[in-house]
Amino acid sequence: MSSSPTDPTAVRALNAPQLFPRHIAVAILAAVACFFAANHVAARLTFENGTGLLLAVLCRSAVALSILVAIVYFKRHSIRLPRGLVRWQLVLGLMITIQSLCLYSAVARVPVALALLTANTFPIILALLTWGLGGPRPTLRAAGLMLFILSGLVLALDLPGILGGGEEVTSSWWLGIGFALMAATVLSVAFWVTDHKLAGISGPVRSMFTMLVVFVSMIIAGIGDVVPGGMGLPNATPGWMGLMALMLLYGGAFAVLFINVPRLDMARNAPVMNMEPIATLLFGWVILGQMISPIQMLGGLVVVSGIVILTLRKGA
Repeated sequence: MSSSPTDPTAVRALNAPQLFPRHIAVAILAAVACFFAANHVAARLTFENGTGLLLAVLCRSAVALSILVAIVYFKRHSIRLPRGLVRWQLVLGLMITIQSLCLYSAVARVPVALALLTANTFPIILALLTWGLGGPRPTLRAAGLMLFILSGLVLALDLPGILGGGEEVTSSWWLGIGFALMAATVLSVAFWVTDHKLAGISGPVRSMFTMLVVFVSMIIAGIGDVVPGGMGLPNATPGWMGLMALMLLYGGAFAVLFINVPRLDMARNAPVMNMEPIATLLFGWVILGQMISPIQMLGGLVVVSGIVILTLRKGA
């Protein structure tokens, strides 16, 4: 039976924005992934030149918040939250705040590509968290993929060499990896809250309030001197250049992604974003001179491949 002109489903289909051809959508998502990768390299550069952790997150969130406010305003989204969801929106904002601080703390201590690879294992934690909170149990195939990803992470971090005494690392290195794992954990909580508690809220509105919580949290933390030197300004020109690049790259990626997301067919094309750690490896080598061994590169390839396969299976 054909749909009538007043059928809500038909109206939504007529009003839906036309999708980009797949090669254009893939190119846009690849560019966004490269922007986000370069943002983390810029963060390492600015941290190496005296910039405080809180200041970097504050500047980044300010740019993202400005973009989201503009999107919400021009698209005339309602910003009224149902009373019962306000606390979950606050939880989401705090999770993203912690994730931002942990990830930048990891970037400041270990090679940027390793920090990103470790943090990008969050799909494993999300699957286990969902199961633990009453969701479906991971299938044997999914569990095998998780073990595959973890084996790649072991190689990427060169844990056999470290534990065998062939490679020496500092306590700061271990702390950085710990921060990356914490970033993955809180990001999985953020995704669970989004999927199970806040799915009914418009994406731009939800993201705007999330960035607002991050922005306000950084101001409060800075006033309270929660992180010593957290609001420190760059002490050299490269630091200022890194801070400006961080803001522009993150803001640009955010704007391109949120403005175009209705036309990108994310259910099909989102795995392209998993190239971010690979782009980070390239940028880290070119800009920061950070190198990792061939076995670590192989491990990184295993991690990214496993995450892409896991993502494709969920989207099927």
